[in-house]
Amino acid sequence: MHSCLYAFRVSAFDISVVGEADLQDLLPLVRGYLDFYEVDPRDEAVLALSRALIADPEREGVQLVARTADGRAMGFATIFWYWSTLSAARIALMNDLFVDPDARGAGLADALIERCVEVCRQRGDIASLCWQTAKENHRAQAVYERVGGVRGEWLDYSIAIRG
Repeated sequence: MHSCLYAFRVSAFDISVVGEADLQDLLPLVRGYLDFYEVDPRDEAVLALSRALIADPEREGVQLVARTADGRAMGFATIFWYWSTLSAARIALMNDLFVDPDARGAGLADALIERCVEVCRQRGDIASLCWQTAKENHRAQAVYERVGGVRGEWLDYSIAIRG
């Protein structure tokens, strides 16, 4: 990836691509996100996911961490790359977006989404950034609509393969 992908300053937050040194600070944020969705994968599995992204960001995707000026990690986003047959193009999936409750209302979610869009533009082969949220997560929906996100018409289904 280009070095310009690694840092981005928005208001009081520095947003950068997660590296190995960030994992200790990232894990509590991811735990907060997982608690919100009431799921509990093992820390080792969460860290393995992050390390896979660090090891191969061009193929797998990236995680972003947002820090205050004094270095406190206050939010994160995860982007995965995939192909869409319907558009015959690469798509970015913002699979995760989380802001620590103490930083909510300060524009950090907007800044993380803005940074995700910028990472996609810098990559150069991404047709769109998409994401989903729970039907009941009205606060997130307000953010997504504020930043220009358009609600889709698709319903999500899944089949558990393992676990």
